[in-house]
Amino acid sequence: MALKSLFRSFSIIFVLTLMLVGKTTAQSVLIPSPPQIAGTSYVLMDPKSGRIIMEENSHERLPPASLTKMMTAYIVERELDEGRISMSDMVPISVRAWKTEGSRTFIREGTSVPVETLLKGVIIQSGNDASVALAEFVAGSEGAFVDIMNQQAQILGMKDTNFENATGLPSPEHRSTAYDLAILARAIINDYPENYPIYAEKHFTYNNIRQPNRNSLLWRDDSVDGLKTGHTEEAGYCLVASAKRNDTRFIAVVMGTSSSESRSQEIQKMLNYGFRYYESERLFRAGQELMEARVWAGQSDQLSVGLTEDVYVTIPRGSRNDLESTVDLDSVIKAPIKVGDELGRVKVTLNGDVLVDQPVLALTEVPEGGFFKRIWDAIKLFFFQLF
Repeated sequence: MALKSLFRSFSIIFVLTLMLVGKTTAQSVLIPSPPQIAGTSYVLMDPKSGRIIMEENSHERLPPASLTKMMTAYIVERELDEGRISMSDMVPISVRAWKTEGSRTFIREGTSVPVETLLKGVIIQSGNDASVALAEFVAGSEGAFVDIMNQQAQILGMKDTNFENATGLPSPEHRSTAYDLAILARAIINDYPENYPIYAEKHFTYNNIRQPNRNSLLWRDDSVDGLKTGHTEEAGYCLVASAKRNDTRFIAVVMGTSSSESRSQEIQKMLNYGFRYYESERLFRAGQELMEARVWAGQSDQLSVGLTEDVYVTIPRGSRNDLESTVDLDSVIKAPIKVGDELGRVKVTLNGDVLVDQPVLALTEVPEGGFFKRIWDAIKLFFFQLF
C-alpha cells in the first residue's frame, strides 16, 4: 500500500468550553422590538463583530452629503500611516480649494497649511475647502483623489457607494448607503485609532475663527466620541455617530432626517437601544491556542491550532452562558505544516443561530519528518484508524 494512502482524512469535533468567569446561570433574555426611527435609512452596527442590531433601508443608495468626508479623512490617515505624508507637511492652498463653496475652514489661497490643521478642518469643521486642499495634495487633483476614494470603497466592501468629489457637495451619481457608511466608520475606528480622538474634539480654531463640531451628541452624551454630520437640501440631515460604554461600542448611521435636532435624537434612540439590550464579547484572542492537534509524519507530533485575529460576538445581555463553541478539525494532519495553514473550522452558536464560523489555523510550524519517522507514523495511523 502506498504511504500516502494510509493518511486518509476524517473529521473529529471538539467541544470548547467558553470562559464564564463571574457569570450566573443564563435565563431567557427578552428583547423588545427596536424603536421607530424617523429617517430615510439607518443602521446600528457593532464594529468589533460587524453584527447589525437594527436597520431599515440600509442598502438604499442616497446622497451622503458631508459624510463623504469620512472617506477623505480615511485616505489621508492611510497616507499618514504608510509614511507617504506627515502631519507637519505644508499643503499649498490653491485658488480652487479657496473658492470651494459650502462649509469652510477659511483657509486662504496662496498660503500653506499643515496637514494636521487641514485634517482637523475636515473632521471637526467639515471644511469643503480643507477637503479639496488635502485631495489635491495627496493625489495631484480632486479628480484623481476621487479615483482613490472609489478604489478604497471597493477594498472596504462598500459595494453600493460611488464618490464624485471629496466634499459631498451635490452631484448626480454621488451616492452611498447607511450600511456602507457604517463599514467606513468601522474602518476609521479600527484601522487608525491614533487619529480617532480628533472626531471627538468639540471646537477647532483656524484663522482666528472658532467653529464647533456639528455633532451635538458630543455635548449630550459622554460616551459619544465621533464621527461626522452631513446636510444638503437633497440629502436631508445625516449623522454617523459612535459611542463606547464599558467594553461595548456601537456605530449608528441615520440618513434623511428633517433637522439637525432630529438626526441627533434618532441616533440617541438607536445607541440607547443597543447598549440597553446588547453587549460585545471577545471570545478568542489573536494567537490564542484553542487546542493541540496530533501531527503525523512530522518532526513534531503536536501542533498548536487557533485563530490569528480576535473574535468578537454581539449578544443579548445576559446570554453569555448560552453560547456553544465547537471545533471541527481534520483528525489526520500530515506534515509539513506552515503557520497559517487551515486545519478546520470553529463555530459559535447561540440558541441554534451561528454567530461565528471561521477557519482554525496552524499557529506553529511542523516540518516533515525523516523517512523512517514517516514510515513509522504511517503504520501507527493504519492501526489507529482500524480502531
